[in-house]
Amino acid sequence: MFPEKNLKMEKCGFIAILGAPNAGKSTLVNQLVGQKVSIVSPKVQTTRSRIMGIAIKDSCQLILVDTPGIFTPKKMLDHAMVKEAFDASADSDANVLVIDVTKPNLPLAQQLCEQQKKGLIICLNKIDLIDKDKLLQIATAINAFQNIKAIFMISALHNDGISDLANHLCAEVPEGPWLYPEDQITNIPVRSWAAEVTREQIFLTLHQEIPYSIFVESESWEEFDNGSVKISQAVVVSRDNHKGIVLGKGGQTLKKIGQTARTELESQLERRVHLKLFVKVEEDWQEKSWALRAFGIGV
Repeated sequence: MFPEKNLKMEKCGFIAILGAPNAGKSTLVNQLVGQKVSIVSPKVQTTRSRIMGIAIKDSCQLILVDTPGIFTPKKMLDHAMVKEAFDASADSDANVLVIDVTKPNLPLAQQLCEQQKKGLIICLNKIDLIDKDKLLQIATAINAFQNIKAIFMISALHNDGISDLANHLCAEVPEGPWLYPEDQITNIPVRSWAAEVTREQIFLTLHQEIPYSIFVESESWEEFDNGSVKISQAVVVSRDNHKGIVLGKGGQTLKKIGQTARTELESQLERRVHLKLFVKVEEDWQEKSWALRAFGIGV
């Protein structure tokens, strides 16, 4: 008889990444994947729907679900985003709660821990921005909460502690075949991903002027024989005065956004990109069901 090959059993599972807005969830997902799949900005509610990043660690495939930040909802879109986060946690094999140690919001963390009967893996993020004594106080307080499976101290931005976290996550997921090809890093359709790239540049360009009520939609995508692509995107705002903010004087702000977005798209797609942006007004789009369908949430 031939000796059996010494092969590790494949493992695969879903990991929901939860937390308050700006806790560093998207940065953590990008670090675990090893490439940028989720947009990042200092603004709250940058992530509006479930975005999956696919990470591989040895024989383990981790399907990471980057969820919207958990906050007190007001509009229809807000309620749908928060529901997305909780639905993701219910469907997952393991849940990670990311806590920004510079503003930990311990009452929210305790509430989430009590609600998660399957247990939470806590990531105390941004440890490079706080002194050790304060960090120890936070960790001690959280350790007393219910349903905690493990606590990791990380800096997602600087990739500190991420490898240990990945090893632990692999131990959490069940044995089973991989659900995605080895070279696939996200489930996001390329048109939706391109719109997210532009929305990220809007957030980074407009800073404090940015109205929360903005989204971007790729309305057309045309491929050419020379390998280049022409993308037309609508920047949708909810008020006329927001349109002026996005356009800027003589359209210069929108032009700058388009240039930086095009550069990012060309870098990621590795081909020439022709990007056309225009702004349109859809009053109170956050209350419209078609907007939720555009994000792929609440439907």
